[in-house]
Parts: sequence; C-alpha cells; structure tokens
Amino acid sequence: MDGLHHLPVVFAAYAIAAGSPGPSTLRIMGVAMHHGRRAGLALAAGVVSGSLFWGVCAATGVSAFLARYAETLLVLKILGGLYLLYLAVKAARSAFSSANPALNAGMQNSTAPSSFALYRHGLIMHVANPKAVLAWIALVSLGLGPDASLRDAAIILAGCAVLSVSIFCGYAIVFSTGPMVRFYCRMRRGIEALLAAVFGLAGLRLLMSQS
Repeated sequence: MDGLHHLPVVFAAYAIAAGSPGPSTLRIMGVAMHHGRRAGLALAAGVVSGSLFWGVCAATGVSAFLARYAETLLVLKILGGLYLLYLAVKAARSAFSSANPALNAGMQNSTAPSSFALYRHGLIMHVANPKAVLAWIALVSLGLGPDASLRDAAIILAGCAVLSVSIFCGYAIVFSTGPMVRFYCRMRRGIEALLAAVFGLAGLRLLMSQS
C-alpha cells in the first residue's frame, strides 16, 4: 500500500463533507421524519449510490476526463440546479399546506413514495451534483500517489463506502425515531420552509455559478 498517501485525512475529509448539513442530508432527515425509517433508508441508499458512482469514476479517471470539458459540468449544473429548485417548490407547498401529514405523534405518513422512487430521488440528487465530481477528484488526488495500484483505489473507495452508509443511513435511522417524529409534527411548517430555503438557495447557486 505504498501508493496510499494521507489516508486518514482522506477519510476525515469525506466524513466531514458527507455529514455536513446540505441538500442530501436535510432531505434524508425530512423524509425519515415524515415517512419513516424505511423511506429514509431508501433515499439514503440512493444518495450513497450516487456518491460511490462518482467515487468509482474518480478512481478510474473518468470524472477527471469529464471535468476537463466545461460543457459536461454545465449540463450537470443546470440539471442539478433545476432539480434542487423542484425540491424547493415541493417543500414550500408542503410548508403552506394546512394538512399535517403525521396526525399522530410517533406515526409517519402511510402514503410515502415507493422505495424505488425514493432511491431514484437520492441517486439523481447526487449524480446531478457537479460538486460531487470535483470533491471526489480532490479526495482521490489527495489519497493516491502517482504509483498507486487498483488495490489502493479500492481501499479508499471501500473506506468511503463504509463512511457513506454509516453517515447517510445513520441520519435516516436517528431522524425516524419517536422524539424526532413528534418534533416534526410540532415544527412541520418551519422544517419544510427551511428545506425550501436551503434547496432554493443551493439550486440558484448552482445555476448562477461561473465555475
């Protein structure tokens, strides 16, 4: 494993980036509180898959190749920005709705989207995020030296995969517990309004960014 460099730093950087509040983590929290643990885990699985997709691309050099073409990142930025704005509109509509989707404390909404739809939703969020491409390029560049082998790349991907599952699925589990669900029942409008603001700002930043 002589080709590995700064491995603890790579894992620490990934853990901080994945665990920090952002569109993906906030969406997992909201879905877990609103629809329950299974729904939150399905969404988290999509986010994990999207993250690892770009991780594999980075390790094999595909993402670096794509990043050299401005048109590719431009398309990703447009798709990702529009999708985040779509989520912002959905969250805003929920915030202004008078109906409480969880009428009984500790009981999530029984009309949750299908697990496949939630998985696809999480996957799209990450695959259409150009920042994920650049972040993985930075991580792989930091962790692998010029003489790194495929096994070295596999170690980084495996470690980040474990962290990704632990972090995103951990959010889904924690925020589907009874106290969190009751908190959501009381603060539903404020939570959805916050989500709308976060998604809206993130979407606009993607669409208006110059690089």
